[in-house]
Amino acid sequence: MTRRDFLATPFIYQAAKPGYRYAFPRDHFNHPDFRTEWWYYTGNLETPDGRPFGYELTFFRQAVSREEKESSPWVVQDVYLAHLALSDIQGSRFHHAERLNRAGPGIAGISFEDQLIWNGNWQVRWQGDQQQLRAVAEDFSFSLDLDPAKPHVIHGENGISQKSAGAGEASHYIAFTRLRTSGEIRINGKKLAVTGNSWMDHEFFSHSMSGKDIQGWDWFSLQFNDDTELMLYQLRAPDGNPTPFSSGTLIDKQGRTRHLRLDEFTMIPGRRWKSPATDGSYPLEWKIRVPAAGIDLEIRAAMDQQELVSRNQYSPSYWEGAVSISGTRKGSGYLEMTGYDNQIEINQLA
Repeated sequence: MTRRDFLATPFIYQAAKPGYRYAFPRDHFNHPDFRTEWWYYTGNLETPDGRPFGYELTFFRQAVSREEKESSPWVVQDVYLAHLALSDIQGSRFHHAERLNRAGPGIAGISFEDQLIWNGNWQVRWQGDQQQLRAVAEDFSFSLDLDPAKPHVIHGENGISQKSAGAGEASHYIAFTRLRTSGEIRINGKKLAVTGNSWMDHEFFSHSMSGKDIQGWDWFSLQFNDDTELMLYQLRAPDGNPTPFSSGTLIDKQGRTRHLRLDEFTMIPGRRWKSPATDGSYPLEWKIRVPAAGIDLEIRAAMDQQELVSRNQYSPSYWEGAVSISGTRKGSGYLEMTGYDNQIEINQLA
């Protein structure tokens, strides 16, 4: 008889299903019973003299195994990835870095007790709903304080954001869509005071997109000057067409939400940019319409090169960067595009 014969029944991860009872602030933190989880911070900032920047700080937790008890800090039950980026729009420079760590003796993790999400010296510390971002890379860093102008929202319907057909083929998707932001960035050896707005997305789920008919996705977080916001995403099939499970959310001035189905909006790509690093061909101009809300927009990348080129096998390369908004509403936002160089895979560690 081997040691494995004494192990309990193999662990079954929870699926994202309707009726989930959210509890905050607990649900802003770790969900180890779900296989995949991420926290995405993006924002548009500027200095007092109007110099614009975009930034991204993201944390990923990917479960590896739950079948062995954590008897040592070096047992790998989860791996932790993190991405950090700064778009210097005026200087046409895109800075980015990535990390891949195990929890180890405090190297990376998520702690509800300490109100902390971290990977090395990249971290988010919570104080109520306020969030403090601190991150240091070789050639840039930032220290930002985020204060919600609105309560968090739950995207989707019935507590889930459905991604494909079938029970559990979904995520629990929480967002702060307008976070007043202030702090400083360091770039080229100089410290610059900045202010602006940020957006935070937090998703947790256990389904896998790999091996399914999804090539990638296009995701928009748009913050309008009238204090409303719009989140839209389309999941692309290999033929380039959006799947029926593409959707969005319109958030009004008071933070009330309206779910949008695929037949309620259109996303039409325009000019493309080809990455010299990955050969991915990314559309950097878009026309977006939500007719029932009177929304007719033109979206343009603030600069072409905002591709995060991954150097590890567990994280795909993707384009994520600051965009400008014109049309029936004005503002700024962020755009993420995946699957333009290779088919996207999620849960590839599982």
